Amino acid sequence: MSGPVVAGVDGSRRSLTAAEWAAREAARRGVALRLVHACPPLPRRVSPVPGVDAWQQVGEQMLGRTVADFRARHAGLEIDGKHTAAEPAEALLTAATSAGLLVVGARGWGGFDGLAVGSVALRVTAMADCPVVTVPETRRTGTGRDGWAGPGGSPGPDSSRGPDGSAGPDGWAAAETAEVQLGFDAHAPAEATVAFAFRAAQERGVPLRVVHAWALPPASPSAWMLTVLEEDRATWEDQESQVVSDALRPWRERCPEVTVVPDVVLLNPAEALVRASERAGLLVIGRRTATRPTELRLGPVAHAVLHHARCPLAVVPHPAG
Repeated sequence: MSGPVVAGVDGSRRSLTAAEWAAREAARRGVALRLVHACPPLPRRVSPVPGVDAWQQVGEQMLGRTVADFRARHAGLEIDGKHTAAEPAEALLTAATSAGLLVVGARGWGGFDGLAVGSVALRVTAMADCPVVTVPETRRTGTGRDGWAGPGGSPGPDSSRGPDGSAGPDGWAAAETAEVQLGFDAHAPAEATVAFAFRAAQERGVPLRVVHAWALPPASPSAWMLTVLEEDRATWEDQESQVVSDALRPWRERCPEVTVVPDVVLLNPAEALVRASERAGLLVIGRRTATRPTELRLGPVAHAVLHHARCPLAVVPHPAG
């Protein structure tokens, strides 16, 4: 957790929005910000040698300008840049080995309209050694011109928008005071994920909403059980709430300054988390670390949330347990 915050940049507005989020996070943590730009070489059959060299120089110049701009706007924050000829995902995964946090835009220059998450973001989220935050360019809702709903549902400030009405590079600044939300399995809580969420809420000085999704017992939807459902649902929900309370007690004692809001919902976990993200400044979920190369992928809940979350999403690796 003490390593630098690393952000991938490719010159696109989406990557600059993510890098701006990363700069604020680095300042909160009191660590350095490292901007990484990957520029894999062009095939020799596609471009002559001078073109290949020019391609790398353009990438280095873009990174240099970006680092200079960030240093000018974030005085006091240690910022450096790293240019590499590796593939983007490989470059970021390498940087993640010594990072405390990796931040990427949901998409870069590639992809197409309607694509929520690009291949680089998907790969590093599933494979990085450190927590990964994926930052969408804007909140994907219809509330307000910039998609950000402020406290109480009112449109948040849109001073971060560019002159063309598009989201500016500081598009998530308005969400800094929104609550942190944690996707929580009270029956098997992941220590690393919970610790990340409590730290995020503590550093921001905002409440932590703990979202625990539960399901009815497998036999309950059968026809002969329908008359029992309404009578027993409250009992089952009370039991789930008690499990959540018991699982959170040690953390509440450890971090008494964090206001914890348990949210026990009868929903599919992915749907519950996507709905919750509509009013969150940051959503935190876990990812089991893989023991075999074939397992280096996200589980179904994490995959669904990554593609549909309405706010920056932190995916925290933790041992399977």
